[in-house]
Amino acid sequence: MSAPDASSLLLAVLVLVCQVMAALARRLGQPSVIGEIVGGVLLGPTLFGGRLTDTLFPADVRPLLGAFANVGVALFMFLVGLEFDRRVMREQAGTMGWLGAGALVVPFGFGALFALWLLDEHPSRQPAVFVVFLGTAMAVTAFPVLARIIVDRGLLSSRVGGLALALAAVGDVIAWTVLAVVVAVVGTEGHSWRLLLLLPYAATMVFVVPRLLRSRAVGRLPQQAVMLLVMAGVLASGAATEWMGLHLIFGAFLLGLVVPRTGLRGGFREGLGTSVEPLASFLMPIYFVVAGFRVDLSHLDADAVGELLLILLVACGGKLLGVYGGARAARLDHRSALTLATLMNVRGLTELVLLTVGLSLGLLDPDLYSLMVVMAVVTTVASGPMLRSSTGSPAKGEGAGKGAPGARIPASSPSEDDREHPPTRQP
Repeated sequence: MSAPDASSLLLAVLVLVCQVMAALARRLGQPSVIGEIVGGVLLGPTLFGGRLTDTLFPADVRPLLGAFANVGVALFMFLVGLEFDRRVMREQAGTMGWLGAGALVVPFGFGALFALWLLDEHPSRQPAVFVVFLGTAMAVTAFPVLARIIVDRGLLSSRVGGLALALAAVGDVIAWTVLAVVVAVVGTEGHSWRLLLLLPYAATMVFVVPRLLRSRAVGRLPQQAVMLLVMAGVLASGAATEWMGLHLIFGAFLLGLVVPRTGLRGGFREGLGTSVEPLASFLMPIYFVVAGFRVDLSHLDADAVGELLLILLVACGGKLLGVYGGARAARLDHRSALTLATLMNVRGLTELVLLTVGLSLGLLDPDLYSLMVVMAVVTTVASGPMLRSSTGSPAKGEGAGKGAPGARIPASSPSEDDREHPPTRQP
């Protein structure tokens, strides 16, 4: 079979697997991303010693798979930046101190201490960076999955829902910032001079790009031309940060962040999101399947199972104890504090992106990466039953694959469908 034919078969198989596994996950009341990750794991080396993977996805077509995955995550991060709204943090500023410490500092500390212990079994060339990275991985919350759960459970207008969204937004920004520093430290060996270009690059993005988008010349262009121009800009900005030693997600995110909220022709932002979302939604599942490909559980022995249990204990313990304690210190009642802690324990997309970058940088070996991916899946799957236990009521439309009727995911939500599908509207 020729390479083009193999590539077409590859995409057909991936799309089919993504759709079937996502539908099965939704049927079971879980986010689509869970089904897609599990689908990737089943297609990966875990089963049949990798022979299934080698048969369906020959080595000569796998680079194409990675390219599609990168385009998908770049477009998604652009939409995350496009919808990010700092007002969410300002509105909850009064209680964010205690909650921020509980949701971020405590899990980070748990993860960092655990990383010191892990260094014996998973040695690193840069132990300090490894400790910071693993602490960050334990502290993140998946904003997209969280937003979907909040809508499904009718918590959108509640104080707990607003606090959870604000905390997740802050956590995402901090996580990407820390990850940018980590990538800069690890990924610029031999060409660190390129980091000097970050300052003029950032200045251009913040001060020049918004003016260009508000200019009359851009305003006269047909809508379709503007959309294509912006999508090309997403890829170019991502390629620029990748070349400078950071990951492409940062360039894509920053471009979305600097798109002006005012001064644009009517409907421009909404139209931009509407145009980019379908392609991002089509390609992002490929990213999850690629992440699942790299998970190899075939060598899981008693020691690995014990390590996985410790990872789950640290991940859940840090989040639940930290957020619950911070919420109680902020004078939330027991049930609200428990609900908030459960919501903040949701992982998924954010964790997967972070772990994949860590694997590509060599900070995580394949065994530890596999265990961390399982942790991300388990904590996300467990969030539904834990939330039902803390609130004592079933979700509105849970598992139906749709949000609550008329609900709108607020400020910086990257999803209307758990990823998962990036948003196009601002409430």
